Amino acid sequence: MMAAAAAAVRSAGPAVRRSFWTGTPEIYFSKAIDNSRLVKMEDPQRSHERRQFCAALVFFFLLVFGYTWQHFRAIEYGYQIEAAKRELSGLTEMNHALRLEDASLRNPERIDLLARRMGLTPPVPGQVIRMDAAAGDSQGPVMATAAPVTVIAGQ
Repeated sequence: MMAAAAAAVRSAGPAVRRSFWTGTPEIYFSKAIDNSRLVKMEDPQRSHERRQFCAALVFFFLLVFGYTWQHFRAIEYGYQIEAAKRELSGLTEMNHALRLEDASLRNPERIDLLARRMGLTPPVPGQVIRMDAAAGDSQGPVMATAAPVTVIAGQ
């Protein structure tokens, strides 16, 4: 039985058993070739393909650049909008505070109290002239009128 197995391995031969000998070594000789006198012919098809590739590359670059520019401008506008919203909120609060201060400063009771501290007295009847009334409707004295003045030179 053992002899049959050994015979089977020998019959398989080259697939099972490999030799270390690979054959004769190849020898290369260098030869100097002078191609300086050759003229390279331009291939019009290859030149056309190269121009098409460059055009496609430039178009792709412009497309990516445009998208990137638009994206960053949108982000920048978002920041500007948020800053404007914060400023609007601050100005609204300041406006509210100033209106409250204006209302408290215009309070007639406060003004009367300050006037009494300064020694002022309430006006007597006829001393107050209302400016919002029409000039012809008033029965009291007229404060001032403007009359045209003519200046003659040389006299």
